[in-house]
Amino acid sequence: MLFGQDRQQLRQFFINVWHKYRSRVPLEPLEDLVAGVIQEHPEYHALLESGEAALGRDYLPEMGETNPFLHMGMHIAIREQLASGRPVGLETVHRELALRLGDTHAAEHRIMECLAETLWQAQRAGVAPDEPAYMDCLRRLART
Repeated sequence: MLFGQDRQQLRQFFINVWHKYRSRVPLEPLEDLVAGVIQEHPEYHALLESGEAALGRDYLPEMGETNPFLHMGMHIAIREQLASGRPVGLETVHRELALRLGDTHAAEHRIMECLAETLWQAQRAGVAPDEPAYMDCLRRLART
């Protein structure tokens, strides 16, 4: 886990990074990665600038709500996977999707669908994420 398992700490980390970035305080490499993801999501800037109000809010998918912290965290996870070269083949799929869609951010959104499904299945079954199933999903994405 990048920032710990406590929801409040994770959210506070995003808020702190955004504050440091806006204040032009030098960022550590992980903070720079997070700030980059935040920059690409202007729809979340006001939330992050609200401070305490962002910490306790629940986001209900059944009400059509997207959890901005989860969404940005998925982008970070994908970028970390790309940087580490794992799983093998992700970089190729990412490149193909980015070329086809004309945008790396849009490619990450498509990859996020497979990552979310893989994580949900693992959580539901109480097992580690199934990397081959994740790659199968990604390869299907690349073909469609």
